[in-house]
Amino acid sequence: MEATVKAAQIDPRRADDTLTPGAKASVLLVERALASRRLLDAKWVDGYFGTTTVAAYAKYQRSLGLSGLAANGLPGKASLGRLGSGRFTVAHVIEPGRRVSVDGFVVNARTRSMLAEAERLAGRNLVLDQGSYNPGGDPTSAGTHDGGGVIDVSVKGMSAAIRTSVARVLRRVGFAAWVRSPQQGDWPWHIHAAAINDTDLSPQAQHQIGDYYLGLNGLANRRPDDGPKVPIVTWEEYRRR
Repeated sequence: MEATVKAAQIDPRRADDTLTPGAKASVLLVERALASRRLLDAKWVDGYFGTTTVAAYAKYQRSLGLSGLAANGLPGKASLGRLGSGRFTVAHVIEPGRRVSVDGFVVNARTRSMLAEAERLAGRNLVLDQGSYNPGGDPTSAGTHDGGGVIDVSVKGMSAAIRTSVARVLRRVGFAAWVRSPQQGDWPWHIHAAAINDTDLSPQAQHQIGDYYLGLNGLANRRPDDGPKVPIVTWEEYRRR
């Protein structure tokens, strides 16, 4: 499941048909199952989880009676299990967990655990300016906070060096994280972080993560990544190290 979800975030943002490393076999299983349900044309069964496969998976999710974040085109544990019945077994399961409160904002349990580990690495408490599951709460966020896995961290009292170090530890534990400045948009200084492979991600946040993998800044202008360079990992990959 981990490799499939990762491909579903990265592949739609590619300018070519390069496959996500390590994901082809899993993606093919999903695409063949979608094709068997006549949700995906056979020509798209290629191991590439691009926009057509995302749309087909979202259609499959809706066919199960799901809606909203549960039909966002990212394979979730329940929908993937039903799709694979009699075909494949779901391994390396990802679960966002229940919704909880951090600094008065809603996040999911997976995001909270990631934030706690980032705090441990940073040696400081990180205070949120915005949480997840906040549709329409901040128009300047362009929908990235509508789903799960996305937070804004306050940088009040932080020097430029500390801001960068915090973004670095957030990246180390599995966030796509950037220091945002007022020069980039209609917002104050803050750190924006999106949890890679959170299956509750809004489409906009999915795109940010795909861009992060492709060396971009996660903004609409798709300029080069301006954040600290670290090996890109998911939370699950970090925990296995």
